[in-house]
Amino acid sequence: MTILVTGAAGFIGAYVCRALQARGEHVVGLDNFNDYYDPQLKRDRVAALCPSLDIRTLDLTDRDGLAALFDEIASGSDAPTRVIHLAAQAGVRYSITNPHVYVDSNLVGFVNLLELCRHRGVGHLVYASSSSVYGDSATPPFSEDQRIDQPRSLYAATKAANELMAHTYAHLYGLHATGLRFFTVYGPWGRPDMAPLLFSRAVLAGRSIDVFNFGRMRRDFTWIDDIVAGVLGALGHPRTEQPFHQVFNLGNHTPVELERFIDVIAQAAGRPAEKIYKPMQPGDMIETMADTARARAAFGFEPSTAIETGMPRVVDWCRAYFGASA
Repeated sequence: MTILVTGAAGFIGAYVCRALQARGEHVVGLDNFNDYYDPQLKRDRVAALCPSLDIRTLDLTDRDGLAALFDEIASGSDAPTRVIHLAAQAGVRYSITNPHVYVDSNLVGFVNLLELCRHRGVGHLVYASSSSVYGDSATPPFSEDQRIDQPRSLYAATKAANELMAHTYAHLYGLHATGLRFFTVYGPWGRPDMAPLLFSRAVLAGRSIDVFNFGRMRRDFTWIDDIVAGVLGALGHPRTEQPFHQVFNLGNHTPVELERFIDVIAQAAGRPAEKIYKPMQPGDMIETMADTARARAAFGFEPSTAIETGMPRVVDWCRAYFGASA
């Protein structure tokens, strides 16, 4: 049976596709290859991680194109019985200056996908939410039962809206849907706009790095392989009772001081980090920390990779991929 993965050229998407293929699943991917960051990195990522993937260039706002893809898959083999929705316009700070992109991709695109899942009999939709939904209303460690009604950015607001929309479709139409709140995912082939790659590349090249809130921040950095294990675990465990919607945190449950994170990068790079301390940026959160008890109980989610193990691998990958101009 076919699994459709949206955002298949993205960081998490490509790793998920690789894992699904490795266990023998028939996977069809789609991605719009937008220029939020270099599309060539996305193409190289797919070529390195899942070179045999059947991936289509398509935007989720294209309702007719999305419907045609479902029809094509159904005519060639089986209709998609499971969908892993990882496509979205990402980035907290970018949402402050480019709001319409987030509305189109994260709201309009999500409704288009929900409608197709509803009408085409998709058995389980697993979709990406975000730790950013916790905003100002939650207290670490963040649990799924805490409020999410005070987001700090439009990006966070769209992700919270996705959860409400999925719950509504589960309630009205019996769609099985699972939302995953990711906590600062990192690893080789990661997103170049996020701190793990931004800081690693800057330190390797001898450039300064901007350290916001004067370094007084903590993040629950989560290794990509741990996240993939969580995605596949959730895929295999749809909720069996009404309402057929559920949400899980996927994080490391171990927040790291930003200064410690930078020190690990500097040690791996073999050179000091030149830091420029700056005030807090709009939309950022001071601390994130996942309570993962629900995911552990449901499908045995047990993240195990510390930054001392993961970040040297990221630094090595940056050195190899970007070279001297990292």
